[in-house]
Amino acid sequence: MVSVPSPFGGSDEDLFDAYDEFVPESVPAPGEFLDGHDVLAGRRHLAVHRLSRALFEERAVYDMTFGYNLARLNNDTRHPGAGYRYAIEDPDAVTADDLAKPPDGARVLRAEFAPTTPFCPQSDTLTKGSFRAWNGLSERHEYDLVRVRAAPMHHQSEAINEELADIEATYLETGDASATPADGSSVGSASMDESVHAVESSRSTPDAPF
Repeated sequence: MVSVPSPFGGSDEDLFDAYDEFVPESVPAPGEFLDGHDVLAGRRHLAVHRLSRALFEERAVYDMTFGYNLARLNNDTRHPGAGYRYAIEDPDAVTADDLAKPPDGARVLRAEFAPTTPFCPQSDTLTKGSFRAWNGLSERHEYDLVRVRAAPMHHQSEAINEELADIEATYLETGDASATPADGSSVGSASMDESVHAVESSRSTPDAPF
C-alpha cells in the first residue's frame, strides 16, 4: 500500500496506530446513525476494519488529501476522531420511515464516516465510494447490506445522507451497487472516476504534497 511521506517528519510508527490495535482515542465516537445498534469495538471493530482496508484497496477508495487508503484514517494520530465506526443493525431499532427495508433476516452493517473537518470536500465521494466497495464486493463478507452515512458534524451531511439513502434503495431494488438513482444528483464533490484517476496519479508521484 502506497502512502505519501509526511511533511511533518517522523515514521509511520510515530504517526499511525497499528492496524491490529483498537485505540478508542483515535477512532470516532459512535454517532446518531449508530445509536441503538450493536456498536463494534475492540476485536470486532478491527475485524470489520481489516475488511474495509482490503475492499477499499481493491476499489481505490483513497483519501486524496493524504494519499492513502481511506481505512488508514482511523489509525492516523494527527486526526483523532476521524474515520469509520461500525454497528450491527438491530431491526427493532430501525424507526426511520425513509430507510430502505432489506429482506427479512438480512444481516446489515452500519458504517458512519466522520471526516477530518466539517467542510471536508471529499466526504460525498468517499462515502459513496465506500458504499460501492462494501456492497459491490458483498461476496467477500457476511453482510447482506452495508448502510453508509456521513456524521452530522459535516456541514453537508443531510444532503449527502439523502443521496446515500437513495443509492441504497436502488441497490436493494437492482442488486447493482454502482447504479445511480434516476433522480440522483451530486452534492458537489469529485466523482469516483475522478478520484480513481487521482489515486493513480498519486501512486505515480509519491512525493506529491498534502
